Amino acid sequence: MFERAFFHDGMIALQEQFDGRRLADRLDQATKHYEFSEDDRKLIEAAPFFFIASAWGEYVDCSIKAGDPGFVKIVGPGVIEYPEYDGNSTYRTLGNISKNSSVGLLFMEFDGKTLKLRANGRATVYSNPETLARHYGAKLVVRIECEIYPNCPRYAPSMKADKPSIYPPRPDAPSPIPEWKRLDIVRDVLPQNDPHADEVNRQQR
Repeated sequence: MFERAFFHDGMIALQEQFDGRRLADRLDQATKHYEFSEDDRKLIEAAPFFFIASAWGEYVDCSIKAGDPGFVKIVGPGVIEYPEYDGNSTYRTLGNISKNSSVGLLFMEFDGKTLKLRANGRATVYSNPETLARHYGAKLVVRIECEIYPNCPRYAPSMKADKPSIYPPRPDAPSPIPEWKRLDIVRDVLPQNDPHADEVNRQQR
């Protein structure tokens, strides 16, 4: 199970400066948990996206991971998996994880009322066939052991939901070519195993 001190010295110093230590300790004791609650599960299983932060030295990155609802799978009491799909080949999140397994996650609904789910986690990258088979279209799979804590939705805007993205891999329809792959600056350097490379080059002839 992923577990470590919830606050470091920098956090504690600010808590003490602004008389927040008692409140912070109470939230640590009362809300932090290591197994997903029913509300946690509903939010994760319905999520079409989440945010993930990773870091290694001065290389700090925050990214959005997205797919059809259900693309994030709960595989243990406090463990999730998500697929890494075709991307821009910079591997910033995965590269950071390869050096530092610590990540930060944020799941939320932009409805102004649903509690946000924040988690600190330890990530591991998988490429074995059995794990990949659980995630259609995955190049790799990231599994994360989570330390979970809910967060107030105050300040989160309420935004009308729009139609889902057309790009996640789906077994019943090919993923369209994203427009950035057609740009002159990148189309001749797409990886050989890029699922759109042949079609992009064919259309440019």
